[in-house]
Amino acid sequence: MTVTIRPFAPGDTEAVIGLWMQAFPEYRDTSQPHRNPRLSIENKLGTQPELFFVATRGEGNDSGEGDENGTIVGTVMAGYDGHRGWLYSLAVDPGARRLGIGTRLVQHAEAALLARGCPKLNLQVLHDKAEVLAFYASLGYRTDAVVSLGKRLEP
Repeated sequence: MTVTIRPFAPGDTEAVIGLWMQAFPEYRDTSQPHRNPRLSIENKLGTQPELFFVATRGEGNDSGEGDENGTIVGTVMAGYDGHRGWLYSLAVDPGARRLGIGTRLVQHAEAALLARGCPKLNLQVLHDKAEVLAFYASLGYRTDAVVSLGKRLEP
């Protein structure tokens, strides 16, 4: 059994949504229309789709090249605006956690951003996700002395 990381392909949509519905309980809250996984995928495919990665697990070699027949066990989205990079939607299938898949996805996204000249990477974690915060701390991420502000622009 090997894990490979490759760019997202449109045929991955249903598997990714299924994974996200497990990994992100907030996606099941229909009162939050901005947390629509299908819309998140559509938006990412419109902006830097090459920075949307999936991890697949299946038989084959460990070359890191696409194993389009494997089962999707992880995702990460990255973005770079020329000033800062961002990570979004890091998810690993609950049955595949603690195998290094999340770490490999983060490292893959970091390398892709570094190749674009990205000097700093940001991400946001919901404040009550202690396990997620500990995971990122183990990868060298630290809390910045900033306050995250947001404003919904849709009506």
